[in-house]
Amino acid sequence: MSSVVETTSRLRDLFEDAARRNLADCVLLSGGLDTSIVTLNARRYSTLAGITVCLGQAPDEKFAKIIAEKFSIEHTIARIDERDAEAAIQDVVKIMRSFDPMEIRNDATIMIGLRQAKEMGFRSVLTGDAGDELFAGYSFLFNKEREDLEQYLADLWEIMRFASVPLAASLSMDARLPFLDPALKEFAMNIPVELKIREEQGTMYGKWILRKAFEQTLPHEIVWRTKMPIEQGSGTVILTKYFENKISDDKFSAMKRFFLENDGVKLTDKEHLGYYEVFRNMFGSPREMGEGSKLCVGCGSRIGEKVSYCRTCGAYPT
Repeated sequence: MSSVVETTSRLRDLFEDAARRNLADCVLLSGGLDTSIVTLNARRYSTLAGITVCLGQAPDEKFAKIIAEKFSIEHTIARIDERDAEAAIQDVVKIMRSFDPMEIRNDATIMIGLRQAKEMGFRSVLTGDAGDELFAGYSFLFNKEREDLEQYLADLWEIMRFASVPLAASLSMDARLPFLDPALKEFAMNIPVELKIREEQGTMYGKWILRKAFEQTLPHEIVWRTKMPIEQGSGTVILTKYFENKISDDKFSAMKRFFLENDGVKLTDKEHLGYYEVFRNMFGSPREMGEGSKLCVGCGSRIGEKVSYCRTCGAYPT
């Protein structure tokens, strides 16, 4: 028990230090655990605004409102529709050089939030990026053996990147990521995996030690909120259905065959096609693009040896 008490105490101190070193105008507030921790600590040192992007009945809205009210921050809900998201996709594809559907759905949310922040006159934004990577927040990690989990996380830490940084830079803004504050990052990397993935009241959680560190200062429904990808929380996951309705079966069949034969790209569904058409108009075929010694089986782009999925097309495993 003492190690848990000591670790949680140290984490709280490190997050407070990171907040002082990463002051910003606003936070991209999902109401998830990570952005809530960032908001809690940042609010101690500055007046803060929060921006939440919602497409349709987005789950994030409820939780973000709880945090905004608790910490008395100016809160803006950026309500969008599929056409707003599709407009953001053009910039996301160009900046991230990707047509991976999950990447695009997630990054469109971030891009729209950043644009909203810029329209409001803000020049710097906080995000909760790196919480899941450093504290094992992803559910697919839960069943890994300890040795495999430790190796997977170590490899992940070497290659992790966050779209908020280049997307913000494209708008002449600064994205600040408190989780990557050097002292906090180093401490997090050395926390045993048994304190990161652990059962609580019959449910398995990632980021367990992070939840315990802030269970007295954040609302219960925030601390024990199940991890939800950006696309689900913001509602952009419905873009899959949007493209399914927008692109005919005949067009998909014809273009899927055409791009496989001519570009060596394997498209999985209509949404994938929609993003690839944008990508191809900008960059041409992805064959031999990227860096690394391996070639992606899904699009032929180059990827690193330790990368298990293709950032260009989303193929997994590579």
